[in-house]
Amino acid sequence: MQHSTVSAIITSTTKEGKEKPKLELWPKTLWDFLERRLHSFFHVSAYVLDEVKLLDPISGVAQSQKLLPNAVPVEGDPFKGLIKVDIINAQRGFNDPNSEKSTEPVGHGNLSSQLREYYSKHLNPYETPAAADIEALVALEAAKAAFDSKLTSSFEIPLKELADLNYPGFGGNPTIKLTTKLEAIDGLNHKSAVQFELLKLEGESASYPLSLPEKYNGLGYQNLISMVFKLIRFRDEWMQVGKSAKPSANEEPEFEPLHLVLVEEPEAHLHAQVQQVFIKKAYDVLRKNAYLEKYSHFKSQLVVSTHSNHIAHEIDFTALRYFKRKPAAEGEVPTSTIVNLSETFGKKDDTTKFAKRYLRSNHADLFFADAVILVEGSAERMLVPHFLRHAHKDLYSCYIAILEIGGRHGHTLRPLLEQLGIITLIITDLDSVDPTKRNSSVYPVPGKGYNSGNTVLRTWLPAKKGLDELIKVAAAGKIANDFPFRVAYQTGIQCQFPGDEKPVTAIPYTFEVALALENKVTFSTFKDPQDMMADFQEALKLSTTDVVNRALYDALKSKKKAEFALDVLYLHDPTTLIVPEYIKEGLNWLSEQLNARPKEAK
Repeated sequence: MQHSTVSAIITSTTKEGKEKPKLELWPKTLWDFLERRLHSFFHVSAYVLDEVKLLDPISGVAQSQKLLPNAVPVEGDPFKGLIKVDIINAQRGFNDPNSEKSTEPVGHGNLSSQLREYYSKHLNPYETPAAADIEALVALEAAKAAFDSKLTSSFEIPLKELADLNYPGFGGNPTIKLTTKLEAIDGLNHKSAVQFELLKLEGESASYPLSLPEKYNGLGYQNLISMVFKLIRFRDEWMQVGKSAKPSANEEPEFEPLHLVLVEEPEAHLHAQVQQVFIKKAYDVLRKNAYLEKYSHFKSQLVVSTHSNHIAHEIDFTALRYFKRKPAAEGEVPTSTIVNLSETFGKKDDTTKFAKRYLRSNHADLFFADAVILVEGSAERMLVPHFLRHAHKDLYSCYIAILEIGGRHGHTLRPLLEQLGIITLIITDLDSVDPTKRNSSVYPVPGKGYNSGNTVLRTWLPAKKGLDELIKVAAAGKIANDFPFRVAYQTGIQCQFPGDEKPVTAIPYTFEVALALENKVTFSTFKDPQDMMADFQEALKLSTTDVVNRALYDALKSKKKAEFALDVLYLHDPTTLIVPEYIKEGLNWLSEQLNARPKEAK
């Protein structure tokens, strides 16, 4: 069936010949037409498929099936009675208690409204009263009778005055009688139905507790309590707890085999620790029921969408699904693909185990970042953010995760980063070793047959082990061909000290040495340096580049690199530091990658 749309444009002119504003009648475009009328031309139908043809025999992935000519759609909702779906939306109706107008949406209010709804469905003694409800109902009726009697006596005089006006009471006019309708739920129909006690009191003081109404509790705890109570309510509705179960005498209650609960962005208003507590306990709340503990074939599934690395950190990584954004070319609609991380973290090899342990000991920032920078050690971890802030301000406005992982283990994150397809810069060290001396660390000198002890450089990028090879690798050789990955490591720095007749190329062993050589004038001016910084300052006073570089290499043996970075930040303004050239090149590449993405993909 083909449809065409016609856009009518009406124009007219005034007596003076001036054209009046144009009026475009609906539909202006095909999009405009479909936005309003699409559902009148299409509907969704469900068909029974062949289970044998469900999965592709080679890839094991679900595949589409061609319907038979005589296929008949399933009548009604095919999932009715099979799946119970409940949703907690991101907008949960919390607002400022001092605001004049409440923006609380219907059905999504505070705990008081949830308690009222729960009471009506599960606890109301008027609904199919049991023996345990009789006592409460008798008390309610007694209270109603007493209150009716009090109303009648209180209004006796005003009603007599009305009688003096001959109405009511004559000519068959009805008389006025006051009566009440008293239900237990009325006690929850006010803004202070739920109170938070601030002090635990006993004795006579307990009659006047210090408490606050629910609306004055923090938004975070309101959100937490609201979500947990909704989970309780969803579970009890599924299991037909209390008055919600109304089977006939000869009928057994029916339960859907699967309870699917969707929670959208639970982190709203919650600080990090509370986010982690919620995600650890939420599923347990959904399963806390005697029937569910006894009958394992009733399944609960909790699906949570989040932008919180704290929540992702607490989840078993095999349960994570990552929405990988695919950049769109001009004129295309941007899309996303779902990455099933169970394929990465479901393995039992040592590499996967290490990656899981490493991410467990750090925040899962990389799942939500625009790009990732893997750094070698603590010094880079502290100083690279300053380089971003002051020397690469365009990168500082991006969400970049900086993970400290040494060159010996950086490659273990490679399978995960490849699956996520996230832009990655690896800032690592040359770490020269002598293969003739059991790969012991050695001062980097070209032409000696030395190798790199860095696993990232040897097995990942640029996949070379010889020191001479690594020094000569061009910029293009440091970039992966199939993924947006680049490595940055120390290469030659042109230096000239008093004893040098001309500039000499120095090969730094680590980041700290490269930083000192690039900032030799600044480092020489530090007052009262300590530990490794003091050794660096003494080394920079020597005569030639080779002697200085060797002395800096020897100073690294103290291994107090974190203290070194802190001394740099304490003794000098990091905004004026010169960024080592190899890091500068890497950050420039990272900037190009992020700026090259289409705007709609950012």
